[in-house]
Amino acid sequence: MFPGLTFILGGAASGKSEFAEALAESCGLAKHYLATSEALDGEMSEKIKRHRARRGADWTTHEAPLDVEPVLARFNHDCVCLFDCATLWLGNQMMAERDLEDRQSLLIAALTACRAPVIVVSNEVGQGIVPADPMSRRFREAQGRLNIALAREADLAVQVVAGLPLVLKGQLP
Repeated sequence: MFPGLTFILGGAASGKSEFAEALAESCGLAKHYLATSEALDGEMSEKIKRHRARRGADWTTHEAPLDVEPVLARFNHDCVCLFDCATLWLGNQMMAERDLEDRQSLLIAALTACRAPVIVVSNEVGQGIVPADPMSRRFREAQGRLNIALAREADLAVQVVAGLPLVLKGQLP
């Protein structure tokens, strides 16, 4: 049985997206990719291009940098959704000056109500140094709270370090 909500956590370039993609591939359902990043510069454009090429043509991509809830509401039991990533989604919410507690509540409600299995990828940003500026500290705290909420709701939580998965909660399918 594939988990209803899977939470994949890791540092930058840890292999978390590749692990999440492989997990989605393993379930045998139609694959949907819920993208939260925007190609605002050349580096991000190249990263998006690499991610799309790695996934291949059998994925349906939905771009939703801010409002993911309507997209999640459209999915049914016959597909899996990979939401990549919660960290960029949170940054987008901050830059749009939205109420982060309210947006987090709406996101968690949408994830738990989604009829399809959802795999959420997120970054661990709290294991480094304390950021020097208030906005970065606010983001780090908000990301920590979001990750805690996601892990609490998840049926399966996995931390990926150096490409290696460590199951924190639940069992891999």
